[in-house]
Amino acid sequence: MSGSGRLTTHVLDTANGHPARGLAIDLFRMIDGVLTHLKRVATNDDGRVDVPLLEGVDMGVGAFELQFHVGDYFRELHGTAATFLDVVPVRFVISDPDAHYHVPLLVSPFGYSTYRGS
Repeated sequence: MSGSGRLTTHVLDTANGHPARGLAIDLFRMIDGVLTHLKRVATNDDGRVDVPLLEGVDMGVGAFELQFHVGDYFRELHGTAATFLDVVPVRFVISDPDAHYHVPLLVSPFGYSTYRGS
C-alpha cells in the first residue's frame, strides 16, 4: 500500500548553533529483519534534504532506519579525527502512508535527540 504522505528530515548542530550542512544520511527499509539500502542524501545549507526522502508510490507501511553520519560531519567541521559519535541510527515505523513523517535530529559531538516532528 502506498500513499500521498512523505518522509522528511532536518539536522541541527546544537553544539555550534547552526544547521548541520553537508551531513550524509542513509535511508534503509527493514524487510524480514534485514536492512535494505534505499538511498544516500546530504543535508543542504539549512540542514534539510532538498526533496522528501520518501513520497508517493515509495511511501509505504513498514519499518525504516535513517543513519546520520555525524562523525564524518564533525571531523570535517573541526578538522580532527577525534569524535565520540559516529553513525546515529534512528529506526521508526510508518503506519500511515498518507501522513507526513518528519524525523529531526539535534546533534552535538557527544549526544543527540530526535522525535517525530511536523
